[in-house]
Amino acid sequence: MAYDAEDTRRRIFDAAAAEFAEHGLAGARVDRIATVARANKQAIYLYYGSKEKLFAAILRAKLEEVHVCVAVDPDAVGESVGQLFDWYQEHPELIRLLLWEALEASDEPDESERERRDGFREKACRLVDGGMARHLPEATRVRAAQDLLFTFMGLIAWNFAVPRMCRMILDEETDQAALARRRETVIEAARALATAAGRRHGEVSE
Repeated sequence: MAYDAEDTRRRIFDAAAAEFAEHGLAGARVDRIATVARANKQAIYLYYGSKEKLFAAILRAKLEEVHVCVAVDPDAVGESVGQLFDWYQEHPELIRLLLWEALEASDEPDESERERRDGFREKACRLVDGGMARHLPEATRVRAAQDLLFTFMGLIAWNFAVPRMCRMILDEETDQAALARRRETVIEAARALATAAGRRHGEVSE
């Protein structure tokens, strides 16, 4: 059978995503990734360059995936936030990767940061394009939208980032009923925040 480079890359990517989500950047082992991917270590370095670059490539791809799959609709903020909640629930590895990045990666800007910033700015600009505070300068409108987007993401992510704290604060196990209730709470909070932002910027009459 002919060597399938693309299939090898995919197997490496999938194995590395699971390894990094479980063990972080420092704890991940290239040997384990190679074994699970049924590939040799040389292929990993050939395709990705280093363990650090492989981690960055995976995180960038996961963020791009959620960027493509879930659009922020300025006319349906609650529904958009609900879809984001569902995506993070179905892809818990992204939260873990982001937490590992915060704990282990250098805080210095790297080559992927500008690309990621552009992706988030595009999402924020969709809120602006939806009519947020038309009377204000564009830079002010974009900043307000960025603040909202970041707050929405925090409301969602905290449900999956700190499971033990969830159990202690809410005094319950995280089952489907609990997640459904939290989802509705996050949606209601997002709608209230969007309405408050509109009032603050003169969109909604008192």
